[in-house]
Amino acid sequence: MHEEPFTAVGEGLDFERYCAEIVTQAGLLAAVLPGADLAAEVPTCPGWTVNQLVRHLGGGQRWAEEIVHTRAAQPPPDLDFRDLSPYVGEDPVMLADWLTEGAEQFAATLRKTGPDADVWTPLPRGPRNPSFFARRMTHEAALHRADAVLALKGAYTLAPEVAADGLDEWMELGSLPEMLDFHPRQRELLGPGRTLRFEATDVRDGVEASWLVDLTGDVLAWRRSAESAAVTVRGPLLELLLAVYRRRPVADGALVVEGDTGLLDFWLDRVAFG
Repeated sequence: MHEEPFTAVGEGLDFERYCAEIVTQAGLLAAVLPGADLAAEVPTCPGWTVNQLVRHLGGGQRWAEEIVHTRAAQPPPDLDFRDLSPYVGEDPVMLADWLTEGAEQFAATLRKTGPDADVWTPLPRGPRNPSFFARRMTHEAALHRADAVLALKGAYTLAPEVAADGLDEWMELGSLPEMLDFHPRQRELLGPGRTLRFEATDVRDGVEASWLVDLTGDVLAWRRSAESAAVTVRGPLLELLLAVYRRRPVADGALVVEGDTGLLDFWLDRVAFG
């Protein structure tokens, strides 16, 4: 896969870019639906078809839009995008239009409400504003588009700055202290000498593109760092993102692993989400 080099990976994306990206990702996914086999199973989301994956993504965007629009203090029901069993045999063009319409409405609501309004979010000690949903749903859309494209045997690409921010967000959410309460088995990861480094190789000289996962303390932690680690994973940025999200196996060959492969496997098994 051809990867274009990028020049900045540490500045993140602004609120407007997230709003635009939600629409962009929906449009890219919608474009592959006409003529596609919507009944195809999605290996990276076991039990879902492409049809159901699209309904999950679009339903989640509508759910988040309602939260932002109403400035909700509590989450609305989410059964319609959790129970996907009714969604079979739908018309691909209708489904594509439904997806893009929902994304456009969500982005419009985000822009109208602004990034700093007080709204409910699923993290008890995390941010409580539309910025959280703008960022989270950007990467939800990007990765679920990957699920669909890979299931349909297509080629998946993603803007490098979006991929880099996706890795940052993944690390940030996965390292929140409450994650150890949500997923107690993650405590088993902690121990002396347990560090993992993920290094993007498709960047220009002088640009920091290494993510260091530090499991040596009392909580899961991460930082941008090129320091040595017990295990290092090197390769294209997009492949790193797909690997940590477990969308593509490390063993597929696009990445090079040096050091404690057992620690890498153990970490991937314990921290999976999304």
